[in-house]
Amino acid sequence: MAPANPPDDPEWKKTWKEHASAFDRVKSVTMTLSEPRSAPWIAEQAAVSPNTARDHLRRLVDLGVVTETDEGGTRHYYPDPLYTRLRDIRELLDETTKQELSEQAAELKDDIAAWKAEYDADSPDGLRERAAANKVSAEQAYELTRTASDWELARYHLSLVQDAIRNYDTWTSDQSSLTV
Repeated sequence: MAPANPPDDPEWKKTWKEHASAFDRVKSVTMTLSEPRSAPWIAEQAAVSPNTARDHLRRLVDLGVVTETDEGGTRHYYPDPLYTRLRDIRELLDETTKQELSEQAAELKDDIAAWKAEYDADSPDGLRERAAANKVSAEQAYELTRTASDWELARYHLSLVQDAIRNYDTWTSDQSSLTV
């Protein structure tokens, strides 16, 4: 029988294995994905066997937390966008008043307006196109790309805040109306 923590495991991985269940590690890895990944890849990152990862991923799919796709005959997994959105809205509702949400919306709109004015662009894609131009230095391209990512994140967060405001009274008065 192999040792629980092989000698070449980094210390953080040993600690993670000691303090988090295999299910929690698989969920943790999967919920941080920005692109679909296979069960063996997730298994390696979560320090579990591929079969264990598949079992837990199946459970997460059944719970609506994770989505699966078939890419070239191999199943790939990633966070379910609806689950993630509702979880993020629930977090906003739990931690923020309606007034604070309105203030956040105003700040996000200010940020977006500032990027539009500063870069004379209508969207993050406009910045990315500019970053790819031949005459743009690597440093400028990096700044434009980073700003485009920040802009997209601000737009997404603004959409969450707007959903939370629009449904604030319903979702905060009836806790069963939004479950994640």
